[in-house]
Amino acid sequence: MLVSTRLKLGYLGAAALDTWLCGSSLRAARVARLVTKPALMPLLASSFATSGRAIGSPLRATTLAGQAFGWGGDVALLGHGTRAFALGAGAFGVGHAAYIGGFVRQRSASPLFRAGSTRAALRLWAVAGPAMALAAARQERVLGPAVAAYTGLLTGTFATGCHLDASLPPSARRLTALGAGLFLLSDTVLGARQFVLPLLPVDAPPRLHAALERVVMGSYTAAQLLLAEGAARA
Repeated sequence: MLVSTRLKLGYLGAAALDTWLCGSSLRAARVARLVTKPALMPLLASSFATSGRAIGSPLRATTLAGQAFGWGGDVALLGHGTRAFALGAGAFGVGHAAYIGGFVRQRSASPLFRAGSTRAALRLWAVAGPAMALAAARQERVLGPAVAAYTGLLTGTFATGCHLDASLPPSARRLTALGAGLFLLSDTVLGARQFVLPLLPVDAPPRLHAALERVVMGSYTAAQLLLAEGAARA
């Protein structure tokens, strides 16, 4: 078995375990996540970097950068409080900027703003972005601008990831678009859990919080894998 394949299987195992652990309230689960979560991006990046298929990819450098800053975000979000959230969002924001840079260089010749995926992303951002930023600002004023900027970058990743050049292999374009879409889903659910649920007049049950945590982590780890797989095929 190739080294890249072994590392990818390691990533899949760590992602599945961390997704289960993140929904547990046990102290042992929180301690275990200090190992599983920081291991995710190094495993995926090592698998991608050692993949023969990815060596000549035009998205290689930007994907590795996105994974590196994703690791920084993962580690920061193991902490709690405003500072940890802001650091995590900042790291992921730089990661999205890296992904966007790669996608823009491999963009379709057709205008970006005429694409249906771009219009859909902008409509979603117009509804959810300001609302999420306002909800974040009600918790901590400093988080409002940070969340607004992050949602813009997240929207940009989805729009540009769905607008790659038709000369790239169809599998690369499909996997990248799906990965960008899952990233958008993951962070939308995260924002709703973090900022919207606390505003409801009735506290959400613990099972709902656990389920949302697992949706966030499961869709995030799948998104990063799909973006890597798409880049490897580009």
